[in-house]
Amino acid sequence: MIDSGDTAWILVSSALVMLMTPGLALFYGGMVRKKNIISTMMMSFSILGVIGILWVLYGYSLAFGHDVGGVIGGIDFLGLKNVGQEPSLTYAATVPQLAFMIFQGMFAIITVALWTGAIVERIKFGSVLVIAVAWFTLIYLPITHWVWGGGWLARLGALDFAGGAVVHISAGVSALAMAILLGQRKGYRSDSMEASNVPMIALGAALLWFGWFGFNAGSALTSGGLAASAFVSTNTAGAAAGATWMCLGWLHRRPTLSGTVTGAVVGLAAVTPAAGFITPLAAIPIGIGAAAVSYYGMVIRNKSRLDESLDVFACHGLGGTWGMLATGVFATVAVNAAGANGLLAGDAMQVVKQLVCIVAVWAFAFTGTFGIVKAVQAVMGLRVSKTEESIGLDISQHGERAYGGILQ
Repeated sequence: MIDSGDTAWILVSSALVMLMTPGLALFYGGMVRKKNIISTMMMSFSILGVIGILWVLYGYSLAFGHDVGGVIGGIDFLGLKNVGQEPSLTYAATVPQLAFMIFQGMFAIITVALWTGAIVERIKFGSVLVIAVAWFTLIYLPITHWVWGGGWLARLGALDFAGGAVVHISAGVSALAMAILLGQRKGYRSDSMEASNVPMIALGAALLWFGWFGFNAGSALTSGGLAASAFVSTNTAGAAAGATWMCLGWLHRRPTLSGTVTGAVVGLAAVTPAAGFITPLAAIPIGIGAAAVSYYGMVIRNKSRLDESLDVFACHGLGGTWGMLATGVFATVAVNAAGANGLLAGDAMQVVKQLVCIVAVWAFAFTGTFGIVKAVQAVMGLRVSKTEESIGLDISQHGERAYGGILQ
């Protein structure tokens, strides 16, 4: 039976998650050089359009349709066939299936946009779009079905409340594969790669934090106590990680605004799989651990030759991995009877289940993405010319400047 309160909450949460993609555009756009702001933001906005269409046409069906061998959904819902104003028999029984469908669609959009931070400032826009469509179809949809659509990881009992594996590990690990294949930006290590607009970074992070309440608390799929618990856990982890990152920056040099807000985003990513399975107090060690893992992951990356431009892997790949493990440690049925007890509640096997999920998603996302990007590289190439890269992708790919407008 449809509940008007639950329906209102899911629709509002869908809007909050949608806002995260423009927030991500601002977050990433502020991190790149002035000559690449437009091209960086364009990636997120184009994905908002393209994936928004594909989700309706076939994405929802392959992710949440009738299970086929534990691997992928069926074609029950192609073109939103059988998806209407009545609740689903399987998912979110108190809201229209259309509401559940669009809520999940916003997750698909932000996940595809996340990995673009690894490839900014040097990739052809056309190649980004082809990779996005292929990655969404071949990587995101199967993983989503495995974990949330009744696939094999759901049957195993792996816990992922709002996307630690589905969103953050899949995007973060894929970002690593893309950066390895794409190579370094021209002038990396010699030219200044200073962020163009730190206030823009902070604004983008604020919108992400705001949207994350829909991301995590909305995943309760009701407007009751579980949503409230997930809401508080989400904010607590973001706060703990932001404060920890600030202290780490202070310890090593100086606390920066860009670092502090990045830390908050890392904490929010890490608590995503756990938010609806843990007490709010457990979100504090999850946030602290996420900040430490990601901060030192960036330190190690900076000492290597890898140019993973905006550290998507350190933030989302490592943060999501820690969050999935932490879920297996801190989960308790006292918070969510539909979940499971973790290590501290007496069930060490939950950690094992979480590890299986982590390894499976890591392996599938990395190898699958590597293959997709290699194929695109062979067919149409990945990188703009050296001249175009020097000029900047804003002008060479889009004919616009962030501070100056459209070229005549």
